Amino acid sequence: MSTTPSLPRRKPGASGRTFEMQEPGPASPGRALRVRAAEGWERFVRRAETDLGQEAGGGDAAP
Repeated sequence: MSTTPSLPRRKPGASGRTFEMQEPGPASPGRALRVRAAEGWERFVRRAETDLGQEAGGGDAAP
């Protein structure tokens, strides 16, 4: 039987490495453009929801 010491146990936690988002390649839109597009999409969806609410509510629609 061997008398080799066991390896030290690893402690869970931060490894010290940090993750940095890389800018996309030249064929992909940059972060600023993606953020603007996401904001525009949210406005579009909100506007569509209010338009649907007005159509369903009736109102001044001609018979």
